[in-house]
Amino acid sequence: MKERPFLSTKEVAQFLDITEKMVYSLVSEKGLPATKITGKWLFPLRYVEQWLEENIINVPRSAKLQPSDGLLVISGSHDLLLDKTIAMFNRTQNDCLAVFGNVGSLGGIQSLGKNLCHLAASHLLQEDDNEYNFDFIYREMGGEQAVVVNFCRREQGFIVPKDNPKHFKDISDLQTKDFILANRGESTGTRHLLDRSLTQAGIDPKDIKGYDSFYQSHLDVAIAVLSGRADIALAIHPVADLLGLDFIPLRWERYDLLISKARFFEKGIQVFLNMLNEPPFQNEAQKLKGYDISRSGKIIFPKHNDPSDKE
Repeated sequence: MKERPFLSTKEVAQFLDITEKMVYSLVSEKGLPATKITGKWLFPLRYVEQWLEENIINVPRSAKLQPSDGLLVISGSHDLLLDKTIAMFNRTQNDCLAVFGNVGSLGGIQSLGKNLCHLAASHLLQEDDNEYNFDFIYREMGGEQAVVVNFCRREQGFIVPKDNPKHFKDISDLQTKDFILANRGESTGTRHLLDRSLTQAGIDPKDIKGYDSFYQSHLDVAIAVLSGRADIALAIHPVADLLGLDFIPLRWERYDLLISKARFFEKGIQVFLNMLNEPPFQNEAQKLKGYDISRSGKIIFPKHNDPSDKE
């Protein structure tokens, strides 16, 4: 293969000796470096090679991540308010830059466990249908190695075209009516929520058109609905409002920031967390529908049967 700075999906599949479908799985579940330009996936060769090196097993671990004083690395679940907060951080901080890697909630926790990021954003619902993230932290990181700080609570629901032309009422309609779904990657908290909801409703995902589709963000699935490529998607309320689409609520969820205990008091991390208690952050949240910031910036401890996290 002629060496190029960017590879296509077909080329990276040949480079890794896997199928093109497996490439998309590696992007969503294992953090394979990729970027999307005008609907086409491109893979930077040097970062793909670096990703391969970082995933070599049985190599002694060494610290890969520098302190957050100059560069703050955030990875995990996509969120519009988080995007705005990162932009606000970068406008106001002259000596530190924040960057975000959209690898899904599970990918964020795994990145935190591998010391590849300073903050991980996650909203993974646990088996008790109430608590979030802690079980996944224990599973992926081995014990209580992270501090959990609430970023927000946000409303998840089904996005459909304006005026709901196919008259979607609840999740059972995905099986009984002719809907095409715009879906998220397997490592995302939104896909996890959808799969749990389908199981609870007794619906086989194989019966849903578009279930195997892959979209990178909440905004991507909303655009798919707006453009007519899909009839419905599970996403957060503000993207529906932003694009003038109808929104059918499913539940409120807790969206947290996870920080390694060893790094919690680093300057860059503390500056970012302190922003969650300041008026500019609160003003940005008030401009968007479907957010509750009453617990933003507060440390969260495992607690079962907390009704405030349920719809």
